[in-house]
Amino acid sequence: MMMSQMSQPTPKIYRVIGIDPGTARVGWGIVDFDKDSNKKTAIAYGCIETDKKTDAAKRLAEIHKELNEILEEFLPQFASVEKLFFARNQTTAMSVSEARGVIILTLNEKNIDYKEYTPKQVKMTLTGFGHADKKQIQYMVQQILELNIIPKPDDAADGLALALCAE
Repeated sequence: MMMSQMSQPTPKIYRVIGIDPGTARVGWGIVDFDKDSNKKTAIAYGCIETDKKTDAAKRLAEIHKELNEILEEFLPQFASVEKLFFARNQTTAMSVSEARGVIILTLNEKNIDYKEYTPKQVKMTLTGFGHADKKQIQYMVQQILELNIIPKPDDAADGLALALCAE
């Protein structure tokens, strides 16, 4: 996880958290938008990981607890959450929907407004092409945020991509 010295945004900075829901991994990324210079800076990113062998309710509670800690540490003013638009596997879709519910509840408890974006909307925002592949999205995240490396794991890069949609 990448960290910054500064946790609280300054008045000219607008701080956004992007969240890529899942049950095994919830990717997240914090981006500061400088209103004066239009510069975008990655503050932190990572994944909330839960054990597949753990009971579903406990996994959801872990997501809630860890997301709460992230929100308290970085104090984002807005959130972008990936919208589930289809799934091949109904069981996976149900568990991801449950995780999304916990994420939205957690944001609501902290009074953080959010907007949902489909993967196609994220691709359009970052590349101008709604069918861009994962590598193209990761490359654009790296370029826009002027990072030395592509953020890993993929879920964390997706969190940053979602945050960048909040412009």
